[in-house]
Amino acid sequence: MDIQATDIEPSPHKDTATPFYQPKRIRTVLVANRGEIAVRVIRAAHELGMRAVAAVSDADRDSLAARTADEAIHIGPSHAAKSYLNPAAILAAAKTCGADAIHPGYGFLSENAAFAAQVEAAGLIFVGPSSQVIATMGDKAKARETAQRADVPTVPGSDGIVHSLDEARVIAARIGYPVMIKAAAGGGGRGIRVACDAAQLDTELPLAQREAQAAFGDGGVYLERFIARARHIEVQVLGDGNDVVHLFERECSLQRRRQKILEEAPSPSLTPALRHALCESATRLARLVKYRSAGTLEYLFDETRGEFYFIEMNTRIQVEHPVTEAITGIDLVREMLRVADGEPLRFRQSDITLRGAALECRINAEDPENDFRPNPGRIDELVWPAGPGVRIDSMLYQGYTIPPFYDSLLAKLIVFDESRPAALARLDRALRELSISGVKTTVPLHRALLADDDIRAGRYHTNYLEAWMTAWRARLAEEA
Repeated sequence: MDIQATDIEPSPHKDTATPFYQPKRIRTVLVANRGEIAVRVIRAAHELGMRAVAAVSDADRDSLAARTADEAIHIGPSHAAKSYLNPAAILAAAKTCGADAIHPGYGFLSENAAFAAQVEAAGLIFVGPSSQVIATMGDKAKARETAQRADVPTVPGSDGIVHSLDEARVIAARIGYPVMIKAAAGGGGRGIRVACDAAQLDTELPLAQREAQAAFGDGGVYLERFIARARHIEVQVLGDGNDVVHLFERECSLQRRRQKILEEAPSPSLTPALRHALCESATRLARLVKYRSAGTLEYLFDETRGEFYFIEMNTRIQVEHPVTEAITGIDLVREMLRVADGEPLRFRQSDITLRGAALECRINAEDPENDFRPNPGRIDELVWPAGPGVRIDSMLYQGYTIPPFYDSLLAKLIVFDESRPAALARLDRALRELSISGVKTTVPLHRALLADDDIRAGRYHTNYLEAWMTAWRARLAEEA
């Protein structure tokens, strides 16, 4: 296999001493990801005095991550299956560059228990939980069973994987229609179907099993009650294998086809008592599995009943982690690296306080007026917003050509202020300042969302955005 460093000038961070932190076990970390999260991890590693190496495909030789890292090492062709999803290439790259640890970012191999086990077997540090914990909590059915042992409420449904249509019919009749059929090994909103009655269940179950097998290599599915107007709320946890703390919750209900569009922290829908109960349940579950690293427990909140239900755990850093960093003042990626380096948690729960409000817009290279068609291309001009409380996490620079092979996420615009109304005003101002030319982006969608009275008031749920966008497109067509 051809693994070579790209022709990139060394980072100015190389050979720079830092008084802030002296690494114990991790001198060099290989960042086995791309895009904005790779840049994010590289920056955190540099702040801790660690050498950061970017693993890059053909398409990413000139990426911002490659330019920011101390070294960029080639791991294969542009297609992810032959590079970022190729464990052998990544492990070989780690050996070549002398890495002590591998940070997987999010997506790709970040929640692949077999890959984490390979990293461990190679004598390297996987920056994340153990492969055993990933295997348990990364499987939705096993995670649900574990949650029940921790006395964490779960959505009424099957006790595990459904093995036959007859079994599914009995369970659906018990929990009541409509039901969700979910891939046990799924993620990112994929591998989910809804059945409104027994006849639809007969049709959808085999389809869901085949889709799960094709997408994840595992055809196992389970059933849950479908909550039509649920809110999607997740709790950020951080553990060192012995202790776990929570960093409060994020509201992620504004979704299109189960893909998040805009997130905020804290949730505008929770009372202090509900927030306490929700976050305590998350830490209870994470402690049960002796969780190490950053992780996120996802819940559905039934606002009508005032009840929350655990649905799954993401055993990695989340795209939306910056809003949690804003309201707590804790750098999650840096803490992941410190814990992986053998450090205990630096915080007790009483040390972590919630302050203000933060929102994040995902800026994608997509045309929201044309069914979100991907729009890769060259960035001709780029103007980022600035000022107090404004943060940009991005992979872009002026003149960069966005490759067509990967997820369309270009940047995250994050704002923080003393209150939710103030943060909304700051986000509106920042979106007006932001300018990306050369490709179509989702910025016009975000500006329209901020003008909506229900969204400004926090009155939305997981199915809200789909109907809203239908009406928005109709208005645009009338104005054209």
